[in-house]
Amino acid sequence: MIVDKIKKRQIPNNNKNPRIDIPVGKWVKCENCKEILYKETVRSNLNICPNCGHYFRMHINKRLELMIDKDTYKKFDLNIETTNPLELEDYPKKLKALREKTGLQEAVACGTGKIKGEDVVICIMDSGFLMGSMGVVVGEKITYAIEYAVERRLPLIIFSVSGGARMQEGIISLMQMAKTTAALTKLDEAGLLYISVLTDPTYGGVTASFASLGDIVLAEPHAMIGFAGQRVIKQTIGEELPEGFQTAEFLLEHGFIDKIVERKDLKDTIHNLIVLHKGGRN
Repeated sequence: MIVDKIKKRQIPNNNKNPRIDIPVGKWVKCENCKEILYKETVRSNLNICPNCGHYFRMHINKRLELMIDKDTYKKFDLNIETTNPLELEDYPKKLKALREKTGLQEAVACGTGKIKGEDVVICIMDSGFLMGSMGVVVGEKITYAIEYAVERRLPLIIFSVSGGARMQEGIISLMQMAKTTAALTKLDEAGLLYISVLTDPTYGGVTASFASLGDIVLAEPHAMIGFAGQRVIKQTIGEELPEGFQTAEFLLEHGFIDKIVERKDLKDTIHNLIVLHKGGRN
């Protein structure tokens, strides 16, 4: 047989440790160009592939480091526990495992900080925690942040990344759409600025509520944004859909978002918008 003719690789006898140790977790594969990349190289490049420019998703802490002036971020200490309204056996276990893995308590972090000296209220979602799904705690934290912005008359910035409402919390998760929307109505009535930043991906109940209600809606390049997935929409309406109809570029062309901003320019862009809204000059 041909298998018998294949010689095994010979390990030199003078090598006391023939094993080749490759550090675990040090490499990542780009979904776009399929290149194997050193994680530290990607991180130092703002979580962007240095080979093709593909945008990787960002951890909350990395996003805060990118957007907020050093040592100015103060997280809201709300101490809200995620409940299990449907009494699913695996849900609490999954939450515990995710908290240990990500270092996050929930899929959003909210607080105050400064962007180039300008005070803001900022909320940042993280896809690493149940795909950034919106449950009761996420909805309550975002609502609190909105109400805090109204009380202190501060601009509000929300970075969205989400698969939608959290199915493990049933209809209660859907109620967060109405709650966050009602809170944003108060912000609008107060004449305060709300900048919504859509990152990849932003879907479902998040898109259908607070993510789409910004006075100014920004997006990162090539972010996927929509309500339902392409296959579901196609099956529902029974028609062929335009190529790339849920990309940030398509949505910009059709007026759903106001501007696509590269990650390196987000802080400057948001700062300029805040200053302009205050009646100053950038």
